[in-house]
Amino acid sequence: MIERQAVKPKAGRDSFRTRRGFILACIGSAVGMGNIWLFPTRVSAYGGATFLIPYLVFVLLIGSTGVMGEMAFGRAAKSGPVGAFGMATRRRFGSERSGKLVGLFPVVVSLAMAIGYTVVVGWIFSYTFFALTGGSIGMQGVDQFGALFGAVSSNNFFWQTVALVAAFAIVIFGVGRGIERANKVMMPLFFLLFIVLAVYVATLPGAGAGYEYLFVLDPSGLADPMVWVYALGQAFFSLSVAGSGTLIYGSYLGENENVPNSAKYVALFDTLAAVLASLVIIPAMATAGERLSSGGPGLLFIYLPDLFAGMPAGPAVQAVFFVAVLFGGLTSLINLYEAPIATLQEMLHLERNKACFTVFAIGLIVSLLIQSIVSPWMDVCSIYLCPIGAALAGIMFFWFCGKDFVREQMNKGRVKPLAEAFYPLAKYGYCVVALAVLIAGSLLGGIG
Repeated sequence: MIERQAVKPKAGRDSFRTRRGFILACIGSAVGMGNIWLFPTRVSAYGGATFLIPYLVFVLLIGSTGVMGEMAFGRAAKSGPVGAFGMATRRRFGSERSGKLVGLFPVVVSLAMAIGYTVVVGWIFSYTFFALTGGSIGMQGVDQFGALFGAVSSNNFFWQTVALVAAFAIVIFGVGRGIERANKVMMPLFFLLFIVLAVYVATLPGAGAGYEYLFVLDPSGLADPMVWVYALGQAFFSLSVAGSGTLIYGSYLGENENVPNSAKYVALFDTLAAVLASLVIIPAMATAGERLSSGGPGLLFIYLPDLFAGMPAGPAVQAVFFVAVLFGGLTSLINLYEAPIATLQEMLHLERNKACFTVFAIGLIVSLLIQSIVSPWMDVCSIYLCPIGAALAGIMFFWFCGKDFVREQMNKGRVKPLAEAFYPLAKYGYCVVALAVLIAGSLLGGIG
């Protein structure tokens, strides 16, 4: 059960008002396009339940080390990556300067990811509008939906701006009054709508073949090393560990927060979101006699709309689907923008509204300029830059801050201290995993 006690951060600093609000915000950060358009593709391509087993193993590892570590690191520093990394190098080398410079890296990566995500959320706003107003009624076939996506993705200035305005209308109110309140509404609705869709799809003829594929294990598939490589990459990126978003949310926590308990809920509900998306998408594909073969934008904006168009009550199903996806996209977007906003507040001592307007201007200009290259832009961020940010945060906290400090921070707010195995698992296991994701992504051209 998620408790609702208020969290008490550093005096004068904005904060989450309840533990539940913090956890929902972290879940909102983690739940995004990786859960919706990539996880079902990986599950389909690599054997259903055969993929789920290594995925859950890696979620357990990363959730119990990396997610916990970034939360505790932010809380310990009461700052974003710049201040946290500076604290780490001060403890290790006696100087903050090098750490603060390095800490700018995950902040810039978070801003770059947010800018790319702005384009994607703009597409989602456009499709949600089409679905709610019946704009795609009568369209059939992947060629027609492909042409629609081509038109939207090449000239979507209006809805892209709407996406950015919607995100900043939330973040400008701060952590407690803006981000927390928004996630308390959008995250429960996201899960509710996907549950409704999953129940509906279950009533369609032929859906049973999708469930069989999802949950019947083929043990021989576990011998394929690529299953484990892609499961690792999916778990890593799905949990949103990149040295920025989870760390900055952790910086708003008080000393009484049980970080391992919160991380447990984040990992649990992020996994549920991915499984729910699969319970909608894979059985739906099975009812049409198709196997899911395309991830990314093509799945979300071409193949699924075409599939929904042929379903009973297809327009209503499509509307519910895109509203749910919109909630998932917006919650991730506001998290990505929070790191650069908070950094401007801390480094330049800007008021919240001035920091928001500065980042808004950068986000609007750059996102409009990269519409034609958003796919490679996001690939570079997710495949190369995010793992570097996660590895840096892991090294700073688990290596530079030292065992005693790490254990002290992790055990704050807990009745029972963490097991002795936690520190070596986090110091060696998690940091090696982060570097492995970077190397594998470089060699394979993308696993996230």
